[in-house]
Amino acid sequence: MIRFALILVAAVLAACSDRGASDTPTRARIADSTLPPVKTFGPTMVRAPVASNANIAADFLSLHFELESGRPLPILTRFEGPISVRVTGNAAPSLRPDLTALVGRLQREAGIDIRQVGEAQDANITIQSVSREDIRKALPQAACFVVPNVESLAEFKRKRRQPATNWSLLRERYKMGIFVPHDAPPQEIRDCLHEELAQAIGPLNDLYRLQDSVFNDDNVHTVLTGYDMLILRASYAPELHSGMSKAEVAARLPSILTRLNPRGDSEPSHAISGTPRSWIGDVQIALGPGSSNNARRSAAASAARTAQDLGWMDHRRAFSHYLLGRMIQNEDPRLAQQHYESAMGYLSATPGTELHRAFVVTQTAAFAISQGRGASALEQVDPYIPVAARAENAALMSTLMLLKAEALDLMGQSDEARSVRLDSLGWARYGFGSDAAVKAKMREISDISPLPRG
Repeated sequence: MIRFALILVAAVLAACSDRGASDTPTRARIADSTLPPVKTFGPTMVRAPVASNANIAADFLSLHFELESGRPLPILTRFEGPISVRVTGNAAPSLRPDLTALVGRLQREAGIDIRQVGEAQDANITIQSVSREDIRKALPQAACFVVPNVESLAEFKRKRRQPATNWSLLRERYKMGIFVPHDAPPQEIRDCLHEELAQAIGPLNDLYRLQDSVFNDDNVHTVLTGYDMLILRASYAPELHSGMSKAEVAARLPSILTRLNPRGDSEPSHAISGTPRSWIGDVQIALGPGSSNNARRSAAASAARTAQDLGWMDHRRAFSHYLLGRMIQNEDPRLAQQHYESAMGYLSATPGTELHRAFVVTQTAAFAISQGRGASALEQVDPYIPVAARAENAALMSTLMLLKAEALDLMGQSDEARSVRLDSLGWARYGFGSDAAVKAKMREISDISPLPRG
């Protein structure tokens, strides 16, 4: 229900070495000229989920019958008729085309009867575009959020402690308000649309155990996956309706999933390991805004200890090492690299975690560049640029491309480096927003390299 303001495309390493001698090859400083046009992604490349229907059914029940706080929900709720969506407020130029693409996917892939209507028309779901500051004042930890039975932020403020906005008291869904920033990068706005619209019509919970889903507050996946579309399609199966109990839904899920995902009946199931609230709290402190550096490091270390104590071997164990590496890399970059290597070890043993690995590679490749090891950095980043592209993560993709350009410069391949760097800028504009933000990202990454700047 709330997309937390977590930062996953992290600031890469600060400069870790002195500049080279004056006879070392150099490259020009970043020009202040106008950047290339914003690039956008084409049709989403959807992959069908590879999971046991028994596990998907368990996930479905956890997603629909619990809130993010862990509080149980007594009944299933959903819209019981056609769903209309409108946009109000000062929407960013990228919002409407991204919303149109998302609504089209929900129609095609999830089979949901959903359509857009004009701003002046009544709608089941109102997406209000407001400032980041307005969102921060309403919910300080949120990048965007969804609330039942309101149409505006002003109405939410009036009703926030009333029964109408209490998810636990819903019996059926009729009206939802989604609040997204108009002054954020295009990718952040799109990511908000995907998560909040999906939760407005579908599951209310997020589960860290899901490695291939937007319904996970680690923010690794930022556009709805094939798994998510299956969950949404099942949510609107004709066998289900608002008001059903958990037991009633559980009894009907096996036949629903057999029809929608026949492959899942032959996939082996695995034991489900819950995620304790203590680990979730530590992760939110480590990555969320408002905490001191010491508090963030302490929380990351606590999350890593919890993951170890629980014997996790999945993406959550890897994420714990990744977080701890992030928190300590300025003070102890070599120890941070050991944590990143541990994260990659767990991820390499976990199928379907290529996107998770791409985030880790931004850190390990940056360190290699800081040490002047261009070939090593290039070998690391090259396989993950198409991974980021398939995930439609322009911020991650452009970061990897800028790292690749630095690696090529170190290898003396200046012309290719210049071409890769130029190609990255359109993606960076979608991922990071303003020209100033893009140029800051370019400087941040270029400062890692030991090459002097001419």
